[in-house]
Amino acid sequence: MEMNKLEDARAEITRIDEEMARLFECRMHAVEQVAEYKRDRGLPIRDPAREEALVSRCRKLIQDPDIEGRYVEFMQRLMEVSCRYQETLIQGRRISFCGVEGAYAHIAARKLFPEALCRGYGTFEEAYRAVESGECESAVLPLENSYAGEVGTVMDLLFTGSLYINQVLDLPVRHGLLGVPGASLGGIRSVWSHGQALRQCAAYIQSHGWETVECANTAEAARKVMELNDPSVAAIASEEAADLYGLSLLEGGINDSANNTTRFAVLSRSQNRPARSGLRDSAGFILLFTVQNKAGALAQTLNIIGAHGYNMKNLRSRPMKDLQWNYYFYIEAEGSIANENGDMMMQELGALCARLKLVGIY
Repeated sequence: MEMNKLEDARAEITRIDEEMARLFECRMHAVEQVAEYKRDRGLPIRDPAREEALVSRCRKLIQDPDIEGRYVEFMQRLMEVSCRYQETLIQGRRISFCGVEGAYAHIAARKLFPEALCRGYGTFEEAYRAVESGECESAVLPLENSYAGEVGTVMDLLFTGSLYINQVLDLPVRHGLLGVPGASLGGIRSVWSHGQALRQCAAYIQSHGWETVECANTAEAARKVMELNDPSVAAIASEEAADLYGLSLLEGGINDSANNTTRFAVLSRSQNRPARSGLRDSAGFILLFTVQNKAGALAQTLNIIGAHGYNMKNLRSRPMKDLQWNYYFYIEAEGSIANENGDMMMQELGALCARLKLVGIY
């Protein structure tokens, strides 16, 4: 009798395992679709808020309190397997950035997509067009620097191009003075770097009386200093660039401002439209628009955004290249726009704005 009970239990486990195997396969096929969605929109693989909500919902399905904790553990391990599978599927993702290895854009791209192949391009436009053409899945480009302000070229690409922002990263910028091995601080006569980096370290440079030479980007400056092999020439670049190009860090943290941060955006061909059931209070969005040429049009636009409860963090204007003395506007606001309130706001803005583009949800 006891043996029959054991065999019956094992038979039931076998039946359940077979059904679970079928369901597991179905689940992983759904994971493939999730991975495709994330790849197309440049979204991160891990979503802690979604994972926590999933565990919270699933544990309520268990009626036996002694088993509930085991089921939570099972779901957590299952999500780990799912995320690793997504990583495998997205391994081939190609990310464009402006610059060469060691540039801050490359550091940002590696931080956002450690599993991807990062490709450097000579200009912001080339990196942007690489995604539009399908050569890369996403681009990591700077929107603004807390010290130097907006990156106008990228702003213009957002207005005229077809890509969407689906993720943002605030990357602290810590400039270092890099020299060839054996160089000393007292022996430096000139420093090479990107124009913005030179301006961000202007007080430090002036205090030493050095000449400056502008380069395409900070990492390119480090590479050229390495090739010159001149102990009187130094580069201003990241400490990562020092390791990459075999240079010595003569002094770190030489920024005029310690609060130096660059905001990078992930741009992709597809727009992220979060499910309305998964909205976050910390969500944000970016709008680009032009207004009709009449009195009070801009004020009306801003009033509509405020009336719908969105907090505008950033408002900028940029000249339109094809129309003299005409401008487009860039707004970054806090709050979820993927809901009925957001839909109503966009409808009202659409009736008022000559051109309106929801360029980013993140």
